[in-house]
Amino acid sequence: MLQQFGQSVYQLIVEASSNLPGDVRRAIRQAREREEAATRSGLSLSTIAQNIEMAETNVSPICQDTGMPTFIVHTPVGVNQIVLKQEIREAVRLATKDGKLRTNSVDSLTGANSGDNLGPGTPVIHFEQWEQDDIEVKLILKGGGCENKNIQYSLPTELEGLGKAGRDLDGIRKCILHAVYQAQGQGCSAGFIGVGIGGDRTTGYELAKHQLFREVEDRNPIAELDQLEQYIMDKANQLGIGTMGFGGEVSLLGCKVGVMNRLPASFFVSVAYNCWAYRRQGVLLDSETGSLKQWVYERGTDVPMKDATEEVAAAATSDNSMSVNTDTDEESGRTVMLTTPIREEDIRSLRVGDVVVINGEIHTGRDALHKHLMDHDCPIDMNGGVIYHCGPVMMQDKDGEWHVRAAGPTTSIREEPYQGDIIKKLGIRAVIGKGGMGAKTLAALKEHGGVYMNAIGGAAQYYARCIKQVNGVDFMEFGIPEAMWHLQAEGFTAIVTMDSHGNSLHADVDKNSFEKLTQFKETVF
Repeated sequence: MLQQFGQSVYQLIVEASSNLPGDVRRAIRQAREREEAATRSGLSLSTIAQNIEMAETNVSPICQDTGMPTFIVHTPVGVNQIVLKQEIREAVRLATKDGKLRTNSVDSLTGANSGDNLGPGTPVIHFEQWEQDDIEVKLILKGGGCENKNIQYSLPTELEGLGKAGRDLDGIRKCILHAVYQAQGQGCSAGFIGVGIGGDRTTGYELAKHQLFREVEDRNPIAELDQLEQYIMDKANQLGIGTMGFGGEVSLLGCKVGVMNRLPASFFVSVAYNCWAYRRQGVLLDSETGSLKQWVYERGTDVPMKDATEEVAAAATSDNSMSVNTDTDEESGRTVMLTTPIREEDIRSLRVGDVVVINGEIHTGRDALHKHLMDHDCPIDMNGGVIYHCGPVMMQDKDGEWHVRAAGPTTSIREEPYQGDIIKKLGIRAVIGKGGMGAKTLAALKEHGGVYMNAIGGAAQYYARCIKQVNGVDFMEFGIPEAMWHLQAEGFTAIVTMDSHGNSLHADVDKNSFEKLTQFKETVF
């Protein structure tokens, strides 16, 4: 009995990790149609579309951060859920071993990585019985960058720019708009949001995340919530945050709202923010054998991300650079080629908006490394070097050689407490990540001659193709995502968003979007 269940769950994990469903793809295609192709957001959406196709073709993670695997399982009465849980955990272990999931389960006290995505609380598995004969398994892979932009409001409250949010629909709509604003580009916008109204602190967040299992194109059966969803989609896309927080016409790709009862003393509005790499899929399985009967969501295979013209252009282009028409696009600036180690004078010549193509060795570094380097020496000379905020998916072949399977940027703001000091201490010339950094890092870039470059969040296959060789690794004791990987890059392309002259695109977009947010303070819908 259920001899095929584990294999079916493994197929589900691979599909969710590597192939965005059709409704998500259509939303991204529509966003591309709304953005001017030559702008920063248009450029980013083209890269995203290319990355989606590459992940499908390579059967590899769309984004290197495969998140916290969260399963919702519906079973007929009498099915042994203990056995199903064991099979799901084994499928997660195998998918991790095969490089379809990144090793993401970390001991909260010691920081040790389990190496197989198993541990207390991981993966997350919710069981529910239903009256149907089949087993349904749904999965969402929600990365840490967008998970960190989840937010919960307790009404009534005062929201900067929007004023008082009371215990009514007007207060709810203010909270949702604020949730989109505060995410900026750190959650890999343009994103999707699930909203939970009511419940307690725990069930409110759970309800919000459950909304992300809805179809992008569905309509809310509750009239007031349907109106609210349409309102949010309209107004959020007037904030000007854009893809990756670069500014643009599209900041939100989907909004789904659910409601439940609450205690009289509590009124929570919980928002689950999901990046553009909206990785959720489901399977309907035979309850006797566990074999796959059908996919719950439309598979992305039938919704290509490129039209015929783009296919021809892609075939004619052999490099991995973001093409920019500098004659017609002042926003995107110049295209500059740099080889590591980089000279200070070359960095000082860069301005926000320049597209930089890097060749040479770059070095990954995330939370554990930055913390460590504050009080310890670096194992290599980083003077003139590039540090890449990235936790890659790595696979080792039979000869012991390491290969990059996915290598997109992680959210940089987590390193804000350390980055300025590390730049000064090591002589780093360029920091690559996503979402931008704060005032302390900006001051260090200006003082010591450095730039921050924004890579396209979630584009893990696009950037993996730029890594031609793994030159070495340090601090493997931190775990694969947190180790310091020394990577030989070729044609690694990113956009300067913080320069050595005190300019920050992220600060500008935040300011502009905040001004637009205040326009909705008194709006009645």
